[in-house]
Amino acid sequence: MSANGGTRAIVAALAANIGIAITKFVAFLLTGSSSMLAEAIHSVADSGNQGLLLLGGRRAKREATPQHPFGYGRERYIYAFIVAIVLFSLGGLFALYEGYHKFSHPVPITSWQWVPVGVLVAAILMEGFSFRTAIKESNLIRGRQSWVRFIRRAKAPELPVVLLEDFGALVGLVFALFGVGMTLATGNGKWDALGTAMIGVLLVTIAIILAVETKSLLLGEGAEPKDVAAIERAVAGGPEVERIIHMKTLYLGPEELMVAAKIAVPPCETAEELARGINAVEARIRSAVPIARVIYLEPDIYRAAADRAGAESEPAVRSDARPDEVAGPGS
Repeated sequence: MSANGGTRAIVAALAANIGIAITKFVAFLLTGSSSMLAEAIHSVADSGNQGLLLLGGRRAKREATPQHPFGYGRERYIYAFIVAIVLFSLGGLFALYEGYHKFSHPVPITSWQWVPVGVLVAAILMEGFSFRTAIKESNLIRGRQSWVRFIRRAKAPELPVVLLEDFGALVGLVFALFGVGMTLATGNGKWDALGTAMIGVLLVTIAIILAVETKSLLLGEGAEPKDVAAIERAVAGGPEVERIIHMKTLYLGPEELMVAAKIAVPPCETAEELARGINAVEARIRSAVPIARVIYLEPDIYRAAADRAGAESEPAVRSDARPDEVAGPGS
């Protein structure tokens, strides 16, 4: 993903949420509406989340060290996971508690009655601007993927996080407007409590989705099938390699992919010739998939007998080659 695009979306969301949080707190102080308080806390949590995403992006740029030889790219995943926890606890659970409390002790809105409506409408407009920015930046890299697939498969966490946060914020504002509007219309504060509880359920759901998807990135995901296919073609696309014995890929960060492969090479006269061949394969891989920045290739000699026996039934790329099918120092 474009780092600048993700940063623009985060900054737009941060600016919107700070302004929205202030207006919601003012409306809560004037009216005592629990929906307004839940939405104000929601906006504070979102503002903190955007700050965490910016911090994670900055820390991920640090140079590799002997203790962390592959760098700090995964810090972006860690901070995105923290965002999910904050959204779940500070946003979702607080709203559920506030909704339960207000439902047990409903309080009608008796002063400054139309202030929360005006604040919520203004908040919807500001949040809509932030959501529009996130959609615009996401469309630059989403391609023809569906939105669900983009959120599930994106390796850079910032845009999916901002998209879900902004979507949740817009829906939450609609819930708050419903609760406040019904309370004003009926004089029954339980409608306000219901709107608050609906916001809580929404935030908890979004937090769980974010946590599950980010956990997968933290555990380590391999390259997309199209990138794997491109790497395979690059490896086998020259005379230096007879076949791929097995290959694995792993994202070290959103924009850095590691490729490790055991390759069958033809007999070489000298080590220098072998080294030139490996360098040529690495160059082809980086040309095909530019984010493949860390590449480890282990050359081996594939047994001719095993080759003849399995030529018709075995795939060119294998992840379970038996020890008796390869020979050489790496076997």
